[in-house]
Amino acid sequence: MTAQRPVVGKSPWLAFSQTAREAFGRAYPDQPVMLTHELAGHPLFSREALAILAERMPPASVEYNLGKLPLGVKPDETPDNGLTLGETVRTIDTNGSWVVLKNVERDTEYGALLDSALAEIEHLVIPATGPMLHREAFIFLSSPGSVTPFHMDPEHNILLQIDGEKTMTVFPAGDEALVPGEQSEKFHAGGHRNLAWNEDYLEKGAPFMLVPGEAILVPVKAPHFVQNGATVSVSFSITWRSDRSVAEGELHAFNALLRRRRLPVGKVSNRPETQKMRRFMYRVMRKLGF
Repeated sequence: MTAQRPVVGKSPWLAFSQTAREAFGRAYPDQPVMLTHELAGHPLFSREALAILAERMPPASVEYNLGKLPLGVKPDETPDNGLTLGETVRTIDTNGSWVVLKNVERDTEYGALLDSALAEIEHLVIPATGPMLHREAFIFLSSPGSVTPFHMDPEHNILLQIDGEKTMTVFPAGDEALVPGEQSEKFHAGGHRNLAWNEDYLEKGAPFMLVPGEAILVPVKAPHFVQNGATVSVSFSITWRSDRSVAEGELHAFNALLRRRRLPVGKVSNRPETQKMRRFMYRVMRKLGF
């Protein structure tokens, strides 16, 4: 049976209430904030619906492994769980695993869900950071007690908790004590999202506990880690890029280019979209093959 697609502005699948949209507008784009949402219980997030989705996705769009990991783990040291993807999703209650389904917006029904949710906040995003670019959606499933290691992501992100509980600890974006400039440069050159962890960092983090019907806005490249609760967690992540996030990536990539040539690097401001000359220089140098 195919789930009915949500229609913007109509119950029961309006994603965000007026109160949630107002909270989002006050915090966006630089501050994490708790929100509420209405997608918990949506049939597209049933376990069987997710298993069927996972089995029809291309391998490059799926990542899964054992879920009980240290906060700091190297990508090549992440342990496999020995199961197929379908088995992993259907037995997630007991197999101690973590699964992410990437770019689920390429599926018609999940794409419609992403579009309708983003349409509710688009009028708040555009005045702050420009058009919503490269819209993507991800679904996370994790076994009880799973840990998502300390990492950062390049998108504006709202993580909606659908089932179970988890605590996301979010750290300030732009803090070079947590993410040095060279680490950002490597990240924007294709490096892995995982970051080195130090227990001293913990005092800078803010924990947010999420239950079904709650969500959190995570700013671009705000480092964070996630600890799952005592039951299976299902989360829906809706993301987009902006003039600001694209500019930030370009400027770090420009610094990487300069650093390789032993030239002085520049500071990336908290309004990188206004650094137009440096962005222009980067694009020219790329075109010339530097």
